Amino acid sequence: MPASHLILAESRSWIGTPYRHQASLKGIGCDCLGLLRGVWRGVMGREPELPPPYSPDWAEAGADTLVAAARKYLVEIACDEFTAGDVLLFRWRDAMPAKHCAVATSPDTMIHAHDGASVAEVAFHPWWRRHLAYAFRFPDKN
Repeated sequence: MPASHLILAESRSWIGTPYRHQASLKGIGCDCLGLLRGVWRGVMGREPELPPPYSPDWAEAGADTLVAAARKYLVEIACDEFTAGDVLLFRWRDAMPAKHCAVATSPDTMIHAHDGASVAEVAFHPWWRRHLAYAFRFPDKN
């Protein structure tokens, strides 16, 4: 089975998981990073490192830690080249750090965990497109 199919199947298996800040337990709770961590575990195996504790407003501190971590473990691609199974990072304003992530499921849909909601597959509508800052691909599994 191609890697993208495994990533999509694992991502979809998290749908309905309630939003819980800093959590990463399928069916119990996760935030957007926790969803991505869980998909990594389901597809790649053990996480290479655990994130340090972070506050809900961590990105307002100015460090682009989400991008740095993505560059460390994922393969950066152009934003207009993403396909199903790729990781999308968003920033809410120019010059601010990226602070949200999702898994693309098609050119027009994505799965993400959003505060106040459960993990869901949603339309990748123009608002999201305007805020897309980075795209990454899972590395080949060794």
